[in-house]
Amino acid sequence: MNQVERLFGDRIVFPGLGIDISVDNEAFSLFGLSIKWYGVVIALGMLLAMIYCFRRTKEFGIDGDRLTDAVFAGLVGAVIGARLYYVALHAESFHDIKEIIAIRDGGLAIYGGIIGALLFGCITAKIRKLRILPTLDIASMGFFIGQALGRWGNFFNQEAFGCNTTLPWGMSGSRIQQYLINHQASLAAQGMEIDPYLPVHPCFLYESLWCLAGFLVLHFYQKHRKFDGELFCIYVLWYGTGRAFIEGLRTDSLYIGSVRASQMLAIISAIAALAVIIIMRIRIKKKGAFVLYRDTEESKAILEATANAEKEEAECRKAKKHKELTAEQRIISDDDEDEEQK
Repeated sequence: MNQVERLFGDRIVFPGLGIDISVDNEAFSLFGLSIKWYGVVIALGMLLAMIYCFRRTKEFGIDGDRLTDAVFAGLVGAVIGARLYYVALHAESFHDIKEIIAIRDGGLAIYGGIIGALLFGCITAKIRKLRILPTLDIASMGFFIGQALGRWGNFFNQEAFGCNTTLPWGMSGSRIQQYLINHQASLAAQGMEIDPYLPVHPCFLYESLWCLAGFLVLHFYQKHRKFDGELFCIYVLWYGTGRAFIEGLRTDSLYIGSVRASQMLAIISAIAALAVIIIMRIRIKKKGAFVLYRDTEESKAILEATANAEKEEAECRKAKKHKELTAEQRIISDDDEDEEQK
């Protein structure tokens, strides 16, 4: 037992709030297998996300049975992508395949999970003939639910924390302190002077609350969306913006050279999503119509109303032009039309 463990034990503390919690990252044992809270929390987040999304399928014109296949493929892709992303940026820490597949103690990168889920899910959706953009719209709300709850897995593992803070909700713990002691020199080389024994930002909490807020935004906005894929774009924009700031606080970021990988990806994706939203809204404004899921009754009504409006506008332009003609021209024009009808 090292000095930190002797002084701190297996606890997480929030000194400013007077909270001192004894934490065991093992939830329970099943047939001799240790089940970690990390996995339990993530699984619970996925379950709640699926329940919510499957209850909204009709509103998006999506077949629930086909969506099931895409969801399960996405879940597999999420785990694979999250682990591969993490391993790729920590390649020096892994020596054999057993270490690579040992995910129960953590080591999953959320951006890798999102990429993997999208890749596997979209391929399956294409095979099952699901419309991709409405599927992404409904999945984006599920992503927020899963991430908001799943981030609490980092709490039990004492991960996803930031630099020192004097804010009341600053936290510390045995694993946090040990990590900062072990990496104090490398963090200093990156320009971060860290005192391992002082509280740090609970970045997992910031991201959890940010995702919860994002879910509420999408939940209340979804009935007002203007085009297929808009909710997904808002998801990417919202999450990317928040992650870019939160990642800048973290002391356990994944790096590509001297660049925080997730922060760079967050900024790029948020800018791209904003650009798509702006371009689509400009197109919609010019067309004067919604670009929504076309298989639903609401969509058909919108498109029919738009077509009727365009027809009436064309007739009005024709009538106005006809009125401006001289009497002689009007007669010639009428004669021409009679000939054409014959």
